[in-house]
Amino acid sequence: MELTINHQQKFFKEAAVSLAELMQWEAPGKSKGIAVAVNNQVVPKTQWASTVLQDSDSILIITATQGG
Repeated sequence: MELTINHQQKFFKEAAVSLAELMQWEAPGKSKGIAVAVNNQVVPKTQWASTVLQDSDSILIITATQGG
């Protein structure tokens, strides 16, 4: 399966993964301050486990940072 994550193509052996699984690989240990959009649609965290990603999906992961 090929996914575009933050404008970079990545390949996965699995034919289908949930958004929750992907987030465990892409942002391990992070659960707060993250927003995710799949194909330009924001997916609430409560729906990550039930959102199955398809080949060629585009995922945008935004992480809040502190600064000043």
